[in-house]
Amino acid sequence: MSLKIDRLRVSTKLMLVNAAILISILLLTSLLTVAGLYFSVYHQAEMELQRCITEVRRSMARSETMRDEELPEPMPPEAREWVLRQNPNWVPPPPFLRLLYREGVLTPGVVLRVVTADGRKIFDSALHYPTIEEVASHTIPDPPFWANAEMQVSRFDNFYMYYEPLTLSWRGEEYQLHFIRMITAERDFLRSLGHGLILTNLLGVAIALLACFYVSRRALKPIRDITEAARAIEVSDLSRRVAMPAAKDELSELVQTINHMLDRLESGFEQQRQFVSDASHELRTPVTVMLGYSDMLSRWGREDAETLDEGISAIRTEAENMKALIERLLFLARADQKRQVLKKEQIDFQELLADVAKKADLVKGDHKLVLEANDPGTIFADEVIMRQMLRIFIENAFKYTPTGGTITLSSRNEGNALRVEVRDTGIGIAPEHQEKIFERFYRVDSSRSKIGEGTGTGGTGLGLSIARWIAETHDIGIKLESEPGKGTTIRLSIPLAEDTET
Repeated sequence: MSLKIDRLRVSTKLMLVNAAILISILLLTSLLTVAGLYFSVYHQAEMELQRCITEVRRSMARSETMRDEELPEPMPPEAREWVLRQNPNWVPPPPFLRLLYREGVLTPGVVLRVVTADGRKIFDSALHYPTIEEVASHTIPDPPFWANAEMQVSRFDNFYMYYEPLTLSWRGEEYQLHFIRMITAERDFLRSLGHGLILTNLLGVAIALLACFYVSRRALKPIRDITEAARAIEVSDLSRRVAMPAAKDELSELVQTINHMLDRLESGFEQQRQFVSDASHELRTPVTVMLGYSDMLSRWGREDAETLDEGISAIRTEAENMKALIERLLFLARADQKRQVLKKEQIDFQELLADVAKKADLVKGDHKLVLEANDPGTIFADEVIMRQMLRIFIENAFKYTPTGGTITLSSRNEGNALRVEVRDTGIGIAPEHQEKIFERFYRVDSSRSKIGEGTGTGGTGLGLSIARWIAETHDIGIKLESEPGKGTTIRLSIPLAEDTET
């Protein structure tokens, strides 16, 4: 059952939940109304019967102590004779009944019947009511729960009765008093009310279902519009966006989130497309060169030793370039998939920078490398890739610094971090390119040639992307300052080990 409910549409679930709540409230209100009316009607009948019994008891007790001359006059003699002629077995009522009539103790609607100890009925306030025997025989053992459990209830075809028999004594004689309170008109009214409530509840259920269906459709219409708009967006065209609703509510937040996600997806797809295009271009160039030299060797290389050496040297150089490119591509792929393993430990950065500078000095060529300052400081990092990051910045400085230029390294302890600088006197970077140089395959020279602009060197455009990833994984801040024709400065803010551990 729960599985079937789970398969329903959200609008149907919303309609059913709202309808169930409305129907439950409607039914509960109807039941409480009917039960309250039943309690009220039965309680009213009970109170009238109890009041009559109490007044009769009080009147009998008072009449028992009264003198005969204080009691009401008996029936005149002529009337007594007429009654005896009509009913020879007639017994005159006791004086306390005459007092009840005079004081008006009997409550309207309550029937009183008085029977002597030997079973003779001497008083009946309602001759058309069922007899005492009939009332007693129709007493039900389990009265309705809203009835008084201390009173007897008699049930007939079309009505209920409260029935209370009492045995009281008056001046030494016992009398049986039978009190009856009929619940007839009230029962018919309650039955009619119940039928009316059933009809109105059925109508209310139908109205509730229709109203909930309409409300759920209206409430979920913006979501359906969002769904249709999102469905219309294809991978081939991620430029479309979902229209913002007029109201500033949860749906507008959802649309804003979806559009933001689409912005990131579009940017990611564009980067992926550019990455594939650039990687294909970078790999195609060395492959083309290697194929050209292999064709040349197959034609003339066997007889010409100089051509053979040239071809082998070129093929080896391009293979090494391709290997370096593939290694960097694999590094970035592992980084994107969060599979690049880092082995962080405490490192003496003073010793690390000195060693990197020493090895870079061996391959500086016609450039000048200066280690300007190297303050002591311990960092928490992966030593291998930290060396790789520094080498990338130094190699870039070599590539884009003309012959005879100077590359300056420095590291200064600022208390909670090391400020490391790689400064060159190279060609610099135009302002419009400075924010993009850390993107993959991005190079300032638009031709993407293998030769750097005015330097005789080139690159793949992946080094700075790798350096940025290394910096981000170590919480290292990078700041670039460059001016065309005057050089470039890379500033790194490397946290010290104490801050990293905290």
